[in-house]
Amino acid sequence: MYLITVLGNLLIILAVSSDSHLQTPMYFFLSNLSFADICFTSTTIPKMLVNIQTHSKVITYKGCITQVYFSILFAGLDNFLLIVMAYDRYVAICHPLHYMVIMNPQLCGLLVLMIWIIIVSLFYCTALGVYLSSAVPHSSLLSAIASVIYTVVTPMLNPFIYSLRNKDIKSALTTFILKTYTKR
Repeated sequence: MYLITVLGNLLIILAVSSDSHLQTPMYFFLSNLSFADICFTSTTIPKMLVNIQTHSKVITYKGCITQVYFSILFAGLDNFLLIVMAYDRYVAICHPLHYMVIMNPQLCGLLVLMIWIIIVSLFYCTALGVYLSSAVPHSSLLSAIASVIYTVVTPMLNPFIYSLRNKDIKSALTTFILKTYTKR
């Protein structure tokens, strides 16, 4: 599942960056979402795989803090990118004639920058919530299932939901793959 997540999201990034027809706000945000999904799953899954292999649940304090920080950072980034993508679609549907004026490259870059700044700022508040909620008793099995769904399944499905069913992405991927193999 981890490899599918990384490869699927990497294919989206490659398709968007290699095809000039996909240089639109929607695909710009989609490639940022793919990058955030790769980073999000890469903060927890490699350590989880090591733990499964070694039958150990040990993590250093610094490792734990680092993992929590980046998990919250990239999860928040995912959420805010989805909000910006929803706004992009709203503008495209409700104001199609003004779409390119409203969603210009400067605004798209500013929105992504603002998302990063907001997430880093919100990290400190959410980190406190994580530490405070650890005192509340809860089912460890349900927490484990929820964690796997949130950290593995959702980022794995995002490429399929948002783009691999899209004919423009399929076309760009086909072109990219054909160019790659004809150069060899």
